Amino acid sequence: MNPPYPLDNVRVVLSHTSHPGNIGATARAMKTMGLRSLYLVNPKSFPDKEAEVRAAGAWDVLNNARICATLEEALSDTVLAAAITARPRDLSHQVFDARLGAEELMRHARQYPVALVFGTEMSGLTTMEVSKCHMVVHIPADPDYSSLNLASAVQIMAYELRMALPEPGSFSPTHPAVSMLAGFNETELLYRHLERVAISSGFLDPREPKRFMQRMRRLFARARLEKEEVNVLRGLLNALEKRM
Repeated sequence: MNPPYPLDNVRVVLSHTSHPGNIGATARAMKTMGLRSLYLVNPKSFPDKEAEVRAAGAWDVLNNARICATLEEALSDTVLAAAITARPRDLSHQVFDARLGAEELMRHARQYPVALVFGTEMSGLTTMEVSKCHMVVHIPADPDYSSLNLASAVQIMAYELRMALPEPGSFSPTHPAVSMLAGFNETELLYRHLERVAISSGFLDPREPKRFMQRMRRLFARARLEKEEVNVLRGLLNALEKRM
């Protein structure tokens, strides 16, 4: 069986997009670079005529867009998600520039689904949305005017992903495979389990959680947990629960 074409494993996720024209322009930006999977989290207006006009021929990408109620739904089954944001964050995940971030995503997209996550036009991604991702990608720009249009940011990242495509010969089965990473759903279950045990053990006060789970998410995002590692950690948590 032939391995998947890496770009087919890349999702572009737009969260709470306000202007339908930006969705259409995003579809066009994606199609020019060979990306096809568009996921929309609670768009303000879609389907919309303005989106169709701005898509300018990329109607297949637009018409096949998946509408999701939550970011969790859009990231389901992915093993690596990159938050595209210009704002510096407290307790940030590992930060890559656009080129290195694309290379990291494509390394995993040879075998598994990955995602690029973009926030609203006005405020970008929330801290909670960033915490659901594994890494932060920053597009270098003039610090005196660093604001990028949403579709322009998608176009830059789509170009970098295309430039990071492995050589055709590296698609062969003999190419070293990346580790079997845990999927988004599996790691989310681990986080919920960890929080539950931390509360029931008395370690975490749910009335004053501070940023315990944010720190845990950052720690495990850096580790790029494998499936077996998640199983071991959950087994440990199960044993602790029985003791308690």
